[in-house]
Amino acid sequence: MVLHNDTQISEFLLLRFSEDPEVQPLLFGLFLSMYLVTVCGNLLIIVAVSSDSHLHTPMYFFLANLSFADISFTSTTIPKMLWNIQNQSKVITFEGCLSQIYFFLLCAELDDFILSAMAYDRFMAICHPLHYTVIMNPRLCGLLVLVSWVISALNSLLQSLMLLRLSFCTGMEIPHFFCDLNQVVGHACSDTFVNDMVMYFATVLLGGAPLAGVLYSYSKIISSIYKISSAQGKYKAFSTCASHLSVVSLFYCTGLGVYLSSAATQSSHASAVASVMYTVVTPMLNPFIYSLRNRDIKRALKGIIGDPVM
Repeated sequence: MVLHNDTQISEFLLLRFSEDPEVQPLLFGLFLSMYLVTVCGNLLIIVAVSSDSHLHTPMYFFLANLSFADISFTSTTIPKMLWNIQNQSKVITFEGCLSQIYFFLLCAELDDFILSAMAYDRFMAICHPLHYTVIMNPRLCGLLVLVSWVISALNSLLQSLMLLRLSFCTGMEIPHFFCDLNQVVGHACSDTFVNDMVMYFATVLLGGAPLAGVLYSYSKIISSIYKISSAQGKYKAFSTCASHLSVVSLFYCTGLGVYLSSAATQSSHASAVASVMYTVVTPMLNPFIYSLRNRDIKRALKGIIGDPVM
């Protein structure tokens, strides 16, 4: 395919997982099922937290926001992919690509910040229990979420607007099933030095800071748990953050796995399959992790579906 420089490009071509027509219905059914499970599972968490007064605490407030971010996260990529599979198309408009990048970055960063806020909440609950209710008041919790939204939105807007200064090539195929910022910038026909610097700076600052907060919080949590004399006390303290620790590990491990797989192999299909882990699988598993290990969530969900609460 001959590529021509075109600053006014109107569309890109996205990667397909398979070109085999017989496989397309299977892929459509698989991703549709995963998307519906993700949306329904996270919606149940939001409804459970909203409807049960026992769950009106900082931990569940952050959990409800995390569920909303996860729904939005998957909704930026999967519906477009399903549409393309159903219509046997690979096309996404330039405006659609720009919008997808904006909302993808927004939701990914929001996930990152909320997980960090949840780690801080567990740190206060375990390491400073006497001051917990005073410090983790509704005003602070709301402020943490608001700041997360503002920072994520501003960075996403900056990264998206930076794409407007680049020129692209007509007929360009993005080796991904969605418009990934790194892939789009890397395949531009003009100089991308400024974009790369802004992108790397944002990754280090906005990605590294929340991760550092999570690591610091859990280092203090582990230290506090270790000092508890009774085994029952240690188990009780650890159980309050086990679900969050599982979600944090899943989020960062899958993200790191995608980065390493992209760096280690030039196969676009391998990178796309790895990306499914953090764009689809992780948001789908989060509700199960919290509901299966949490009695309060189980009780609230039983109340929603009409089962008697024991």
